Amino acid sequence: MNLRSQPKTRRLHSATIEALPRLPETRAEIAAIAETLGADPNKDLFFGREANEHNAKTAALDKYRVVSFATHGLIAGDLDGLNQPALALASPKVANIEGDGLLTMDEVLGLKLNADWVILSACNTGAGEGSGAEAVSGLGRAFFYAGAKSVLVSNWPVNSKATTELMTSLFREQKEDPSLTRAEALQKAEMDLMDGPGLVDSEGRTLYSYAHPIFWAPFVVVGEGG
Repeated sequence: MNLRSQPKTRRLHSATIEALPRLPETRAEIAAIAETLGADPNKDLFFGREANEHNAKTAALDKYRVVSFATHGLIAGDLDGLNQPALALASPKVANIEGDGLLTMDEVLGLKLNADWVILSACNTGAGEGSGAEAVSGLGRAFFYAGAKSVLVSNWPVNSKATTELMTSLFREQKEDPSLTRAEALQKAEMDLMDGPGLVDSEGRTLYSYAHPIFWAPFVVVGEGG
């Protein structure tokens, strides 16, 4: 399964951000959410080399009510020198910028947000910094400190294709019924995923179902509407 993390990097002699595999379905995920929300694809979306550390730190994020990251979520030890949770962004070599290509927990604390909801569509974004840590710490807690009112986080590695379907369904449910709380919309999206066709091949055959909790249970809403 294609996961939005790369724990196999721990087996490598050396692992930098270039070792992480591409997640092509994340572009479709963000584009679908943006369309549902009526966002301007030319101004509000950052893909490929534009989804980089510099833009994440300098963009006027406080003007957005929804901020979504669809990428690899990393924990300490996944890459060389990484000692805290982080989101993987564009490689500095690709983006032609300074930095390590990571938005770390410390850097998230320096962001200025005013978002009703931050979506961390990645692995382990609710994971603690170590043994005995709070249930929602790491990146999730950092986004709260940065100004988010609620955060959607994951508690273990997530399947990338299933997550794309879940996130797009989540915002579709909210648009169709604005009275839903964020947690209720997530629940309905999870039901949609479980009842859906699962992973389908090019001939329309179901390879496996998404009914198992591994595909939908990692995500929780924390904060307002949770």
